[in-house]
Amino acid sequence: MDYSLARLSHYTATDPVHFQNHVLFTNYQFYVEEFEAYARQMLADPASGYTGFVATGNQIITTPDGVINPVAKMPQMPTYHLTRADGNGITLVNIGVGPSNAKTATDHIAVLRPHAWLMVGHCAGLRNTQALGDFVLAHAYLREDHVLDDDLPVWVPIPALAEIQIALQDAVAEVTQLEGYELKRIMRTGTVATIDNRNWELRDQSGPVKRLSQSRAIALDMESATIAANGFRFRVPYGTLLCVSDKPLHGELKLPGMASAFYKTQVARHLQIGIRAMERLRQMPIERIHSRKLRSFEETAFL
Repeated sequence: MDYSLARLSHYTATDPVHFQNHVLFTNYQFYVEEFEAYARQMLADPASGYTGFVATGNQIITTPDGVINPVAKMPQMPTYHLTRADGNGITLVNIGVGPSNAKTATDHIAVLRPHAWLMVGHCAGLRNTQALGDFVLAHAYLREDHVLDDDLPVWVPIPALAEIQIALQDAVAEVTQLEGYELKRIMRTGTVATIDNRNWELRDQSGPVKRLSQSRAIALDMESATIAANGFRFRVPYGTLLCVSDKPLHGELKLPGMASAFYKTQVARHLQIGIRAMERLRQMPIERIHSRKLRSFEETAFL
């Protein structure tokens, strides 16, 4: 535990004491900027229940006009905390890209025993019917990240957790103001594949593309299955809501112009959904969140 606490301080540039019980993982700086803007709005509202915002370098502000200075050297995983007096606020970790970072972050955050962690990142849409900006709610994971193979064999299924899935789905409906068919049109539920090769689409099509087809995956990224698998391994409730940013199998690559337009319109809404989901989970009794699916038949209840 001491080692993990020291690692968290090193990688995130914030002290472990600031970590909140609800953790969002992302892999883009755009989300950090939106998170800070949201935090300032909450600090301007005395009824919000939030008491402070902690930025890298343990800079703490308690008012919406508080000053946060740029740090001389950004940490590997910049982390920000929207705090509550009871610790039930929200922490946002920018883990960067790749399963190795995802494993490192969750290995050490797990010792803090958070109530839930969610991945809110971008993915490649694998179905032609998907559009850029659509959401993907993972209900299964294809693990080709390899970083946890020695700790949790790939034959171990990683189940979706009902409480997390419902909170995410309800949050999408609340933020988008859509329901029924219109909601389903922009949010697909299915298998998310996580791979350790960023240039997978350049490989021979008989390799990864064939496996993706066999798995019926609808989206691909480089972190989600790692975060979910480590949640299962450490008994931390987990979930994934991704946003389609490119469709490499259908000619829509993540090019600079396309990315800028996508980020400008989608990041704020996506982050709001993650925050709303966490706030819904915060209102649940803790024994409901810590699903029995995370314990074997020999284990006692979570304490």
